[in-house]
Amino acid sequence: MNSQMGSELISTNPATGEEVGRVIVTTPEGLDAVVDRAWQAFHHSGWKNLMPHQRADVLRRIADRLQEKKAYLASLQMQDNGKPLSECRGMVDYAVGAFRYYASACETLETEVTPPRGQYVSMTVLEPYGVVAAITPWNSPIMNDATKVAPALAAGNAVILKPSEDAPLLAPELERIALEAGLPEGLLQVVQGQGRDIGSALVGHEGVRMISFTGGTTTGRAIGRVAADRVVPAALELGGKSPHIVFDDADLSLAVPAVLAGIFGSAGQSCVAGSRVFIHRSIYQSVLDQLVERTRQIRIAAPDAEGIEMGPLASFQHRERVEQFVERAREEGGRILCGGARPTGAEFEQGAYYLPTIIDGLGIDAVSCQEEAFGPVLVALPFDDEASLIEAANGTAFGLACGMWTESFKRAWRVARAIDAGSMWINTYKQSVTSTPFGGFKYSGIGREKGLEGLKLYGQVKSLFFGLQEHPFPISK
Repeated sequence: MNSQMGSELISTNPATGEEVGRVIVTTPEGLDAVVDRAWQAFHHSGWKNLMPHQRADVLRRIADRLQEKKAYLASLQMQDNGKPLSECRGMVDYAVGAFRYYASACETLETEVTPPRGQYVSMTVLEPYGVVAAITPWNSPIMNDATKVAPALAAGNAVILKPSEDAPLLAPELERIALEAGLPEGLLQVVQGQGRDIGSALVGHEGVRMISFTGGTTTGRAIGRVAADRVVPAALELGGKSPHIVFDDADLSLAVPAVLAGIFGSAGQSCVAGSRVFIHRSIYQSVLDQLVERTRQIRIAAPDAEGIEMGPLASFQHRERVEQFVERAREEGGRILCGGARPTGAEFEQGAYYLPTIIDGLGIDAVSCQEEAFGPVLVALPFDDEASLIEAANGTAFGLACGMWTESFKRAWRVARAIDAGSMWINTYKQSVTSTPFGGFKYSGIGREKGLEGLKLYGQVKSLFFGLQEHPFPISK
């Protein structure tokens, strides 16, 4: 469990319980200085007035340096939050791709010439907000940091990055890399501390003109209230309780592994984890048996072990939260078909390990089917027809993602359009690329990151009118 000791945050390796590193907690006075430096950089560094291709050059150099330090960054993230090393390498690759994508988007983004209705030429341009607050979670630090920082810088802003107190070590590395790549000082700064302290202060700071947050729905709603009161925009990428649907015509040789990967990849610590699997009743028991059998074979090991399929949870505190979730499911009448406990063995004693768990026997209204465990816990539910499936799949407060397995194009189209979710995966799962917008419906958030939408998110549209009239304006028309 990561912790705060005085003026320092201590990062603890969840696989071993050993200290990894420490960072200095930002004070309120320190935050004021950071915001002031950000505005100074925004106004005087020349960044916002550079030609787009010149900003793009710096973003590409950041990408190059991230690539050069891939091994170090992946190892550091593995120790900071316990993800398997292979996943951490992939997340550094994602960060590299994000900076390269937004470098290209920055220099090719076109302004819009709008249809005139008078003697003028009208067009739009995208202006930066100024100082943007980017607040990221602990589950995928380097990836989430890049997803926000790259487009915000591309749009011409200064960025204040606040990482989770449970994974504080990657953000300072990104700041150093950006400076080494030639980003003017003050345009990217990191603040550290508890969300309730420095996070709240950052969101409420009068010098912050736009807020981008990824994390839990409760915190996101609180941020939304502050942003509304301050009349500043807030992009919120929040929680999920994503359904993963298996129809009776599905290719089970592909669907079963995908269901398992969708929930047990990253130890279920993913906002798009397919935590509810809906299986057609005619194949329910057969598919469930396959899921349970394969789940019992998942290799749990240290994050850098060869052939690892699942590592520890990100912290000891989070493991306790997952354990409480499973215990609640038991109390609601759920049957624990596999998992539901910590693994035994000397190799697991010092880490925050938990067995991949499958539960059935719950009704769709059970708390365990409504709330996010954010861990390796899969709830299985049978369905009989499309209508009841859609009602049940949509029957939560969330709407982030959904997966579906069927060989029928027409069925896939009908159901995909009826499901309340920002991402819909058909005969695949958990695909996410920088070039495609991502975000949620309902309590899963507001706004879209990634893609060109992700660049426009960090700018405000200004309309320009160039008059062509040759006669004076009348007082009234």
